[in-house]
Amino acid sequence: MPSELEKTMESLIKVFHLYADEDGDGSSLSKKELKKLMETELSSFLKSQKNPAAVEKIMKDLDQNGDGLVNFEEFVSLVVGLSIACEQLYQLHSKKPAKK
Repeated sequence: MPSELEKTMESLIKVFHLYADEDGDGSSLSKKELKKLMETELSSFLKSQKNPAAVEKIMKDLDQNGDGLVNFEEFVSLVVGLSIACEQLYQLHSKKPAKK
């Protein structure tokens, strides 16, 4: 039976390919596919962004090799960055107030 982490890794791979397969490529996300993925899978994050061009900026930041597409490795860097930010918020909110 897979562990929670193994199930999470499988889910991450499946979500990537669900959107990457929309244009028939399957190995990378176009800007359109990335936008749809973020609007569907990361809607709370996207709504919190003040910049209406957030997806374009994220696409530019993720596209390390400059090919106009986001491959799985580049996509994982987005997930890692968001996970780190969420964990920092978790730590901030889980700290108990100091006793006086």
